[in-house]
Amino acid sequence: MKIPAYIETTTAQNIGRITLGLFMLAAGIGHLTFARTAFQAQVPNWVPFFSKDFVVVASGYVEIALALSLLFLKSKRVYVGIFLGIFFILIFPGNIEQYTLQKDMTGLDTDAKRLGRLFFQPLLVYLALWSTGAVKALRLKFKMQNS
Repeated sequence: MKIPAYIETTTAQNIGRITLGLFMLAAGIGHLTFARTAFQAQVPNWVPFFSKDFVVVASGYVEIALALSLLFLKSKRVYVGIFLGIFFILIFPGNIEQYTLQKDMTGLDTDAKRLGRLFFQPLLVYLALWSTGAVKALRLKFKMQNS
């Protein structure tokens, strides 16, 4: 069985998805404009791309695309949630680097705040999966495979 692209979601899930979409839209715009330099502090030195600025700009465009998909691409909502969850996992090393090297960013200017962010990231992954119906879709897929 293939993972369904769309699962009916509850009002609470829709509120979570819309909130997450707006958050991602703001973050993506920040990557491209007012917080561009600050986001560069999160890019680990070992990331093998052209420059930290390239990574920040590219991730900004990805965040905007994901945000718009969360908000408007109903027919592929489950896939968007899975992709966003993977995206949050992929950017997690930047959060670790920011904490371990004590790099400040707007709102993340103490070790306690940076550490708290590390524990918040798994919640973002779950929110992306839950709010889009991906948790239910994945459970259905694995239930069908094991029956």
